[in-house]
Amino acid sequence: MNKKIELFGFILALLVVVSLPAQVQLEKESKYDFKVEQKVECTEVKSQDRTGTCWSFATSSFLESEMIRKGKGTHDLSEMFVVRNIYRDKAKNYVLRQGKANFSQGSLSHDLIRVAKRHGIVPESVYSGKLEGAEKHNHSEMEAVLKGMLDGVLKMKNLSPKWPIAFDCVVDTYLGEAKDEFTYNGKKYTPKTFVDEMDINPDDYVSITSYTHHPFYEPFILEIPDNYSNGSFYNVPMDEMESIVDNAIKNGFSVAWDGDVSEKGFSAKEGMAVLPKDAKREDLFVNPGEELKVTQQLRQETFESYATTDDHLMHLTGVAKDKKGTKYFLIKNSWGEVSDFKGYLHMSEAYFELKTVAVMVHKDAIPVSIAKKLAL
Repeated sequence: MNKKIELFGFILALLVVVSLPAQVQLEKESKYDFKVEQKVECTEVKSQDRTGTCWSFATSSFLESEMIRKGKGTHDLSEMFVVRNIYRDKAKNYVLRQGKANFSQGSLSHDLIRVAKRHGIVPESVYSGKLEGAEKHNHSEMEAVLKGMLDGVLKMKNLSPKWPIAFDCVVDTYLGEAKDEFTYNGKKYTPKTFVDEMDINPDDYVSITSYTHHPFYEPFILEIPDNYSNGSFYNVPMDEMESIVDNAIKNGFSVAWDGDVSEKGFSAKEGMAVLPKDAKREDLFVNPGEELKVTQQLRQETFESYATTDDHLMHLTGVAKDKKGTKYFLIKNSWGEVSDFKGYLHMSEAYFELKTVAVMVHKDAIPVSIAKKLAL
């Protein structure tokens, strides 16, 4: 993801009170009286600050929950170790395609999984991506410098093998150098052996979407700008995509969520994402009301008209209900501990059905009947 709402998400944290009482819990009654019914264990909320790297924060959090689920304990993964590798990969892709490709801060969940497979992952304590004295992430200048450098390289008639080395030097200048080996909890690792130690098999994770311009139950390359690596997504009907998420949470798996957060009914400050039938309602975040009836056709129409766009990635960790018994998905965001829900929000079924672009899950989280249709 790499939209304005991403790059300036940190501003939201400055506009709300973040020093909330310690006793505030996810179960605290809001104006909707939300009650959490199921929750997958996960790590604490973090902030992507002034970057468009929600994809790395969401998917790192997803893998952290996977480590907990697998009995590997609680660990804080480095988002920026993955980001630096994706910058390098994007640069190569951008140059080879002669500038006819996406080079930005945004990517998708499968890109982090691909880095884990090719390069490994490391703990945050080993690589923070912050130079000494820096308290927050800010990639605005770095992105501009890297993009300008690549565009300058493309003006050359004959490229030398030196530009990738120079590119790496710029990344190191802004994010710091990464080590080939490190010691963590008294044991030596490489990034790839750390993946093995944490029992993360990249081949276990699959991306799921639901659109009718491709056949159901077959994989296809989803046509969104941040899918620069041409990642493949399994295509299922809308109700089955939701069934996959329900089954995952029920069985202790969490979900990496990718979708649109540009709607009026989305508010990190209020900790809610709703899709009202009456878009002019002024009490969206005060009282539960009738929501839009979402169909497969409407999903397709909003995708093809750009009304639903690939804005943001978050970590789906549970299920809650409001005072009327309406189901919501519990979402862990990466904009810091905003709202009474300390960085979490409640996404209604209608919002999920229309505004979810894709999800990533462990393949064992998929119901057997659907997995058979996908030949998984």
